Amino acid sequence: MRKILILLMAVAMLLALGSVLSACGDRVAALKPEARLTVATTTSLYDTGLWGYLEPMFEQKYNVKLNIISVGSGKAFQLGKSGDVDVLTVHEPKAEQDFLAGNYSSARVPFAYNYFVIVGPPSDPAGIKDMGPVDAFKKLMAGGNVTGSQVKFVSRGDGSGTHAAEQRLWAAAGYQYTDIQKSGSWYIEGGAGMGPTLVMANDKQAYTLSDMGTFISYKTKLNLTALVNQKIDILRNVYCVMVVNSTKNKTMADNLVTFLTSPEIQDLMGKYGVAEYGTQLFTPCAGQNL
Repeated sequence: MRKILILLMAVAMLLALGSVLSACGDRVAALKPEARLTVATTTSLYDTGLWGYLEPMFEQKYNVKLNIISVGSGKAFQLGKSGDVDVLTVHEPKAEQDFLAGNYSSARVPFAYNYFVIVGPPSDPAGIKDMGPVDAFKKLMAGGNVTGSQVKFVSRGDGSGTHAAEQRLWAAAGYQYTDIQKSGSWYIEGGAGMGPTLVMANDKQAYTLSDMGTFISYKTKLNLTALVNQKIDILRNVYCVMVVNSTKNKTMADNLVTFLTSPEIQDLMGKYGVAEYGTQLFTPCAGQNL
């Protein structure tokens, strides 16, 4: 009798376990993989908090999870070429054209811009305040080469869009960038994003080139001031969104382009930062040929 009871109990347990496993199997089968879109973005869009502001809006609207990878534009293009991301948001015109020419993307779509600014210590040991950017770079080079000079310059040094803009300014000033790199200890390559570069420049009381948006958002943490701040073409900093041709998620990638260039989001971009900083960090520019 005892053996029969034990046998019946074992059968009941197996039946119950089978029911549980069956229910779990049904539940697992019902779960679909979470939709994801991977975006490589320049650090300035991330450091200003803009992506943190826009990300939940896009996720809710399209029922998708965004993976935001914050890197310099140079690294973003590498990730695009290797097919490790679906979309780029970058700000390096020449590299964007090269990316198009290599058939890695079919379009660059401008969605916002701001301006680069040369910032430095309030004492301005190089004496560049209110100069044009090219003349300012000439004076920084001259001042940095003086023995015992307090002039220091911190470069992103990371292949980013800002780093490329800096190199264009050195070239416009008549210098080979390789010569700048070898010109002495006054020139420091940080190899970091915009936020950390500003912090490093602050610690060393050095000059640096920054996009205005990141500088404004970090300004209260810094003892640096905007010394060359002009809204001219050579300092204009245009942000573009580019869908990677190899993406397997093209529909959602195209949705991101539509989202960033939509009137509603363009309006929010133009207002972003105004309440907190008293000025906009980005100027919306969807539909403009920049």
